[in-house]
Amino acid sequence: MVTIQEGTAVERPLNIVVTDPIISRFETQLKHDGGAHHWQMAAAWDADRQGKALADADVVVCSALPAEQASAASRLQLVHVTGAGFDKIAVGSLAPSVIVANTFHHARPIAEHVLMVTLMLSRRVLTADRELRAGNWQTIATSADVPFHPTLDSMVLGLVGLGSIGTEVARLAQAMGMTVQAIRNNSAAILPEDLHPAWVGGHDELPKLLETSDVVVVTVPLDAATHGLIGAAEIARMKSSAVLINVARGPVVDQAALYDALAGNRIAGAGIDVWWGPPEKGNVPPSDFAFEALPNVVVTPHYSGHARVTFERRAADIVANIGNLAAGRPLFNIVRAAD
Repeated sequence: MVTIQEGTAVERPLNIVVTDPIISRFETQLKHDGGAHHWQMAAAWDADRQGKALADADVVVCSALPAEQASAASRLQLVHVTGAGFDKIAVGSLAPSVIVANTFHHARPIAEHVLMVTLMLSRRVLTADRELRAGNWQTIATSADVPFHPTLDSMVLGLVGLGSIGTEVARLAQAMGMTVQAIRNNSAAILPEDLHPAWVGGHDELPKLLETSDVVVVTVPLDAATHGLIGAAEIARMKSSAVLINVARGPVVDQAALYDALAGNRIAGAGIDVWWGPPEKGNVPPSDFAFEALPNVVVTPHYSGHARVTFERRAADIVANIGNLAAGRPLFNIVRAAD
């Protein structure tokens, strides 16, 4: 939901500190579109230098803001997060007058990723690729053990969550002829006019969705209610021919239960784009199980939303909100209003 807040116009150029390394790659767009303000691209600076810059900042553009930096930023008016998630922002350490806003634009590329992984798993792309590279030509013409693959229009896609990402997944799946069904917090909320799912239920209908879906896509945010939402009992309800694709957060799905089901071929496969811990210096995040060794898993480094257009549009949102702040106009996508 878009939340707006109106303020007082700023009569001087704003001091803006950018600490996020990805959005920093769009420096030209930020500075060109963001007005005549003072921009400091601080992503590569050490903590001490960043801290000194933040002490005089009116705006910080970041993906994370630890408590010590939040407390030190005494002049701050706006924290603009460079993505949707603001769990790495120490909101409690900010002054009550500081606005926190976020931005999105990752739904379409994530939805395309979901369909790509669906096709890869349902058509055994990893297995076929591995066999062919080993010099083994295995098709239905050479072996009765090779299964026919389904087409998307014969499959049911079940969405655990129907927010911006789930809605875009539903649109693309629907366009490809898939039957779409979903659960969400408010099952009675109005749907977009172009969306025509077979049914939408509440979270109490998760068992029904799991039992009747060929592809289960997890898109819910991680919170106390969704942590471990998909565990051993839930996975046991899935068809043995079904696949699970997680583009939400790792801990929404119990990793031990998922690995056990995949290793035992109790479900057909999984697409894992989100993990159970943060990466360390570019290395794979720690996992208790060797998902990468399983032949029925597509693993990716939390990159499903990393289309260039995602960050171009995020940069545009950020500079628009900075312009609004400077002019005293309402801001949008506020996740914490000023007190």
